Amino acid sequence: MNGKYIGGGIVLIALAFGAGVYYAQEYGYYEQVSATAPAAAITLAELGGTLDPIDVAGYQGIDADSSPLRYRACFRTDISLATATETFQVYDAPTPLIGPKWFDCYDAKRIGADLEAGRAVAFLSQHDIHDGVDRVVAIYPDGQAFVWHQLNSEAEK
Repeated sequence: MNGKYIGGGIVLIALAFGAGVYYAQEYGYYEQVSATAPAAAITLAELGGTLDPIDVAGYQGIDADSSPLRYRACFRTDISLATATETFQVYDAPTPLIGPKWFDCYDAKRIGADLEAGRAVAFLSQHDIHDGVDRVVAIYPDGQAFVWHQLNSEAEK
């Protein structure tokens, strides 16, 4: 009889711990980034290396202090893809990172598939925005754009 209570207690503790971990990963660390925050200022790296701020409309962003890789944002821009590819550095190996489910303007799987299919183009926003982390911007022909942070090749060595 005592074994049932001990086993049940262990199961309840494991369930509570699992719920806590899930909450921490999905909600606990993330904060909304306002359109006027410094993180909302989106730049693209020109071919010469200079950072050029771009016009942003409809900005929605999230970030967390727990990791530099948790930044995500969605916005619109008036830069055409033709102008962007002639002016800014195309990012060689973009890998959009999965964000929390509740941040529904950002879908990493769709963005990744669109980048592979050529329906969007990724550009370097800022190299080493944090040590070993680049900010990457994916732009679609209609002006929809997405931003995330990812490890750069220097961090992988």
